[in-house]
Amino acid sequence: MYQSLLTRRYLTSKLMPLLAALAVMLCSAMVLITWSIMGGFLVKFLDVGRNTDGDVIISWPTAGFAHYEELITMLEKDPMVQAAAPCIESWGMLALPDDRLVVVKIRGIDGRYASVSGFRDSLWWRPIDEPLPKDAERLDPRLTNHRLFEQTLADGLALKKKDPETGRLEPAVILGIEAAGFSRRMEAGYYEIPPTSILARPSKGDMESGRRLSPFICDHSVVINVLPLTSGGRDIKVASRKLPVANEFRTGVFEADQKSVLMDLGELQRMLKLDRGEALGVRGSNPYELGAENGREQAARREVVGAAEARVTNIFVKGKGGAEGDINALRDRCESVYRQFEARFKGQVPTPDAMERAKGIGTWEQNYAMFIGAVKKEIAMVLGLLMFISFVAVFLVLAIFWAMVSEKTKDVGILRAIGASRAGIAWLWLRYGMALGVVGTILGLAASFLIVRNINPIHEWLGRAFGVVIWDPRVYYFTELPNQVETHKAAIVAAGGLVFSVLGALIPALRAATYDPVKSLRFE
Repeated sequence: MYQSLLTRRYLTSKLMPLLAALAVMLCSAMVLITWSIMGGFLVKFLDVGRNTDGDVIISWPTAGFAHYEELITMLEKDPMVQAAAPCIESWGMLALPDDRLVVVKIRGIDGRYASVSGFRDSLWWRPIDEPLPKDAERLDPRLTNHRLFEQTLADGLALKKKDPETGRLEPAVILGIEAAGFSRRMEAGYYEIPPTSILARPSKGDMESGRRLSPFICDHSVVINVLPLTSGGRDIKVASRKLPVANEFRTGVFEADQKSVLMDLGELQRMLKLDRGEALGVRGSNPYELGAENGREQAARREVVGAAEARVTNIFVKGKGGAEGDINALRDRCESVYRQFEARFKGQVPTPDAMERAKGIGTWEQNYAMFIGAVKKEIAMVLGLLMFISFVAVFLVLAIFWAMVSEKTKDVGILRAIGASRAGIAWLWLRYGMALGVVGTILGLAASFLIVRNINPIHEWLGRAFGVVIWDPRVYYFTELPNQVETHKAAIVAAGGLVFSVLGALIPALRAATYDPVKSLRFE
């Protein structure tokens, strides 16, 4: 009974102990804010990756592998597989209408890509009914002229655009929304076109009064340059194709939105010479021959030696259910299906052993294991340092409680004289330390929640007021900071704050419990 009474009295009448609660609050807030933002970065990166590449990826870079349609059919017959889609990935050069050249990652896809990814939702230029949260004035051009944006959405999904002269559908490209610099992101989160960026004349009726629409609505194209390679690395020659822009996509990962281009799978196959056609090779085992004129050794002339099947570099697989625990099982099943596939086309596709050595079948997380592992280690190191710094709260509580025990020596003597046990005296101070820990932890969690949920407005205000840009998307990948506090993280931080408070009060509590009541009563 007396512990509860004295704890309330000390909490409401003493100022110094509240400094200990303030220390616990600051330490808890510091750890939880850092953990939420850094951990949120990793969670967001993993979610975007799965939403872009599916659950499992079967890949054989550069050269690609043939008979992929048969492999997709075999995969989709498996009860664990929901869908599979072919893809080609290659690096290339994007030539923009203003003569800029940009190195980009080109991905060739077809209509099946939407079934294994969030491709449809990533297309930015499409009709919307509700404005973005910060677009209070409804300035987003997508809110109006739905008919026009329905067409751009259809063009993006089909990866084709109608030629204004012939009326035929032609292969088109979809640019990452940061790749060309046509679309400028406004403070409210929507994109608009600066007047200086309009590089081509808009079609009649495509411009509203006083508002400019997206660049692909204008009549302009970009040039894609790729470097096709034979399996032996010979016959290198740049392939170029001028293609119209059908839409733009936004994943939220700045790196992908700035350096990625999507285009029609068949068109990229033709440009990289991965389409079905004649197979060129050198008859015999010697890849070199003597020149007829100079007698020097040179590459042998290549000739048609057979038919070549169309190839892709990747197959994206999406599992049923999407449960995270089933992804590894899905990968194992894909490996089993691939072994059956290789047995059927033996000698024409990479062997399972070669796939295993090249890590050609893996989950998205496994394919980026080095980057993800580095981020996890960095998070663990930063949290370790912050936890070590948080021990300041322990020593601050210890110092304050040590002084209070010395000040309340006579009170302790009175309590002992009227029958309080040593354990009761120790529990009084431990209870007091725990109460301060509860107050500090609750305040710290509340501050963390408010700061993390409003971290993007705070960051924008710092940029406007002081020119401080802490979160540069070119460095940290994402255009916005993660702003979610996970329950289990808050619970761990709260438990840590309570433990630190009790540890700080432990030594002073034991000291008070060992006081001699007679000497304590005579204390001045």
